Amino acid sequence: MKKLISLVRNVHSRQCQPKLNWSAQVRFLQQDTVSKPKPKKYKYPSFYDPYGPRPQPSSKIVELAERIAALSPEERKQIGPALNEHLRLPKQQMISIQGMLSVGAKQEAGAGKVEEKKEKTSFDVKLEKFDTAAKIKVIKEVRAFTSLGLKEAKELVEKVPVVIKQGLTKEEANGIIEKIKAVGGVAVME
Repeated sequence: MKKLISLVRNVHSRQCQPKLNWSAQVRFLQQDTVSKPKPKKYKYPSFYDPYGPRPQPSSKIVELAERIAALSPEERKQIGPALNEHLRLPKQQMISIQGMLSVGAKQEAGAGKVEEKKEKTSFDVKLEKFDTAAKIKVIKEVRAFTSLGLKEAKELVEKVPVVIKQGLTKEEANGIIEKIKAVGGVAVME
């Protein structure tokens, strides 16, 4: 019976005592000791060509280049337009530089130079007003010659008067104005 009592005391004392395993539960926050591998260093050629090696030009091309180099500067200036006409390439259009013109005018005013007026080559189409009964038709026309969605075109038309297309030639601008007039709107060229 003494053995039974001592056994019960041992079991009871072990269950009532808190387990202290601090050594197993303690963790130190340390950086990984594993070193990161160094990045690979690639050897690039002294001249990098992303398109790869190009074949040597043919003898015709070399001969043509020599003949062009032998021409006078005036004749060389005529090669580009002649090739465009011969190959029937589209005409190059002027780039709109409206914001840059005011900056240039300020600089030239300080220098005292007076610039002659040049003929205007790019035009803007401005929607002045429209008939309220034809509002949907006007919105459809605006969508037809702009890359706007239905909501954006509706918001643009509701902001009348508003510029709806910029940087057009005179013929293109007149065509758009005629289309808008046909559906019940009033547009002008600026």
